[in-house]
Amino acid sequence: MKPVLAAAAALGLIAFAPSPVLAQAAPGEKVNQLIVYGDDPCPESKDGSITVCARKEESERFRIPAPLRDNPNAAVNQGWTDRVKAYETVGAAGAYSCSPVGSGGASGCMAKLINQAYAEKKQGTDVQMGKLIEEERARRLQTIDADAAAEQARVEQLEKQYDARIARERAAEAAAPATPAAPQPLATPPQN
Repeated sequence: MKPVLAAAAALGLIAFAPSPVLAQAAPGEKVNQLIVYGDDPCPESKDGSITVCARKEESERFRIPAPLRDNPNAAVNQGWTDRVKAYETVGAAGAYSCSPVGSGGASGCMAKLINQAYAEKKQGTDVQMGKLIEEERARRLQTIDADAAAEQARVEQLEKQYDARIARERAAEAAAPATPAAPQPLATPPQN
């Protein structure tokens, strides 16, 4: 019975794990996320793709990323409120308690892991590409109204030119005398 419970718990972890694919850009839109250091230039966007560059100091170029340098769960790096919260859950048992004791005690472990992950992500100082992508989209969307207005003006100008040309042609046809055209000679059959 225990292997079945372990397999079910593993499938539950996989099914409810947050998916990074959901945070991706809209389908069909290519996003190029880069980290540049110092005064390195950010490459230009090509082919309608969005290129987002996060800039870090030159001294960070060859270092291990800041979130991986030390243990954020070490007691030295935790605030007093986090320690108090840990004491609040001592002896907790039952459903959603993340405890091996009681009915449904393990059911709260995934929620606890998810809450910890979101808390770490919220307090992290690392680059947040999602915000940079949204800023780039907003920058691109600022010019849409102006571009659309320019295109509309160009189309209206072309329509006016077309209408003027049609009016000139009709006026020329009306001014020309209505003389019947001379009959065309009949074609002669080929001679053998």
